[in-house]
Amino acid sequence: MANTPQAKKRIRRNERRAEVNGARVSRIRTYVKKAEAALESGDKAAATAALAQVQPELARGVAKGVLHRNTASRKFSRLTKRLTALA
Repeated sequence: MANTPQAKKRIRRNERRAEVNGARVSRIRTYVKKAEAALESGDKAAATAALAQVQPELARGVAKGVLHRNTASRKFSRLTKRLTALA
């Protein structure tokens, strides 16, 4: 267990950050799932709109440090690829 005040503060801080970051990742997953559902439905307009919402969320996740840059890039690339295949 933590003995120093600094270590105790780190534990408190880490718990708060884990909660915030977990919410961020969950939000990103939700947007990705919405985009995937739109792609599955075959509606190109809805899929394009959903993809337009996913991109800034992924970028924000990268900026906040909850997603690796390459992971976000890969996810967006795969979704875009599926969107172009709809045509």
